[in-house]
Amino acid sequence: QIKTPLYEFHRAQGGKMVEFAGWSMPVQYKDSHINSHMHTRQHCSIFDVSHMLQTKVYGRDRVKFIESLIVGDIAELKDNQGTLSLFTNTKGGIMDDLIVTKTDQGYLYVVSNAGCADKDSAHMQARLQEFKAAGHDVDLEFMEESLIALQGPSMAQVLQKGVGDDLRKLTFMTSVLTPVFGIQGCRVTRCGYTGEDGVEISVPSGDVVSLTEKLLADSEVKLAGLGARDSLRLEAGLCLYGNDIDETTTPVEASLVWTIGKRRRQAQDFPGADIIVPQIKAKTQRKRVGLISTGPPVRQHTPVLSSDGRVIGEVTSGCPSPCLKQNVAMGYVEAGFSKVGTSIKVEVRKKAVPAVVSKMPFVPTKYYMGQ
Repeated sequence: QIKTPLYEFHRAQGGKMVEFAGWSMPVQYKDSHINSHMHTRQHCSIFDVSHMLQTKVYGRDRVKFIESLIVGDIAELKDNQGTLSLFTNTKGGIMDDLIVTKTDQGYLYVVSNAGCADKDSAHMQARLQEFKAAGHDVDLEFMEESLIALQGPSMAQVLQKGVGDDLRKLTFMTSVLTPVFGIQGCRVTRCGYTGEDGVEISVPSGDVVSLTEKLLADSEVKLAGLGARDSLRLEAGLCLYGNDIDETTTPVEASLVWTIGKRRRQAQDFPGADIIVPQIKAKTQRKRVGLISTGPPVRQHTPVLSSDGRVIGEVTSGCPSPCLKQNVAMGYVEAGFSKVGTSIKVEVRKKAVPAVVSKMPFVPTKYYMGQ
């Protein structure tokens, strides 16, 4: 298992290490999963996300290059603005989700999933060779930096003490290069995977322990692991690649049409567009939806049933919601059952338990959009 530069620090802090996407990562610390989840919602938490793949795309044709692989409109982004996007394949399937930031430093900053790192880097490098062969100006740099996420309502008051710029100017999905608590070479991006206000901080790996310690010196801040990360993102209605989206799901089935740029839709010039674009109008046979139930917890692969007991889909992620005190889940159902408010059933331990199709996020998101 691969270790992040925070591995020894996690262990010293009581982190319980588990395997995740080939990495050794903390699932929780001394606090319970639920306490850690609620601390993030009420204060703020640090998550080690150094396992994620960080890439810089350089060169005059960098926007054209990345747009040849993804569904998003990167050309229209302002400087230092980012967007969630999807790598798609020629069959319209999702190869990964990623965040692309158009920096003012002459490169695109791309963050994609740990579990897809080998696939994504090979995919980008293969396209890079094609682009270079065609005479385009583009280059890739796979970054060695660590990445930590500081997430929760008190993030800004904690971080403001360590940065010169006014964080009120750094709105959701924007990014800045800045020293953080005296550590040079950091990139702070206002985004995250919890539904709370938060940032992800890319930091030289030799300084990540020091930065984490400086942040933890504030009593608002605690460490949080993969357990809380999963329940937080599920309450926020956010997909986990490999569970809720994969190469067998299209952006339309996955209810991620909003990631497809309008210009890209019209030009139909992204991988799989010939399959994906017609689906936008024609509708698909199945849809990703949110589900709420009470009683026994609903987990991945739980069958979803119609009221007369027919299997109409499957749960892809589920957990008891610490905030709502009921079970939340997402999964795919036949399109006829995808309307919010539809009563359905989930089969838990051979019993059909009532559930209802619900809108996501389950817990309101608190992204900072500016004053």
